[in-house]
Amino acid sequence: MERYTEIRWHGRAQQGVVTAAKLLGEAALREGKYVQAFPDFGPERMGAPVRAFNRLSTEPIRLHCGVKNPDVVIIVDPTLIAGGGVSQSPLLDGMKEDTVFIVNTPKGAAGMRGALGLKNGEGKVYTVDASRISLEKIGRHLPNTAMLGALAKVTNVVEMSALIENFKENYSKKFSPKVVEGNIGAMEKGSQDVKGE
Repeated sequence: MERYTEIRWHGRAQQGVVTAAKLLGEAALREGKYVQAFPDFGPERMGAPVRAFNRLSTEPIRLHCGVKNPDVVIIVDPTLIAGGGVSQSPLLDGMKEDTVFIVNTPKGAAGMRGALGLKNGEGKVYTVDASRISLEKIGRHLPNTAMLGALAKVTNVVEMSALIENFKENYSKKFSPKVVEGNIGAMEKGSQDVKGE
């Protein structure tokens, strides 16, 4: 049976959720992995909930559907957390006993465990204030690259160097040097600031 690392991103339109999944896929491809990166949204307006998915593997990926049992859940917008447990939150759909949650919030991991409705022993929770980091490093609320840095630190699914080199190579023609350096700084700061229970 093939073994994949499956990641599900939750955020809102215009927060860079789809771009983050794409960036992760490109960086993993750079490392020689097989990858999938795809969004799940309709004709969304700014602020509407959006999901994106990644599947990473050292073997060819033969599965072609949304991520139903994620190894990692990344919550880019904490307002999506209803604070009410499994039956009330699509963020927990299909979670495994050891699913890793990375939440963009200034709050601590223990507090977010309660907000998500996770019992002791269920999942692992990490937090990073990616919104603050993006404002400091990029100058606008775009927390996706800080969340990528946190993901790289917590899970080791991709090396930080691959994320940085990919961003430089693929986005230097599209964005100014200031924007590129700001996003790289956000990745690095996200990696430094992420905290777990």
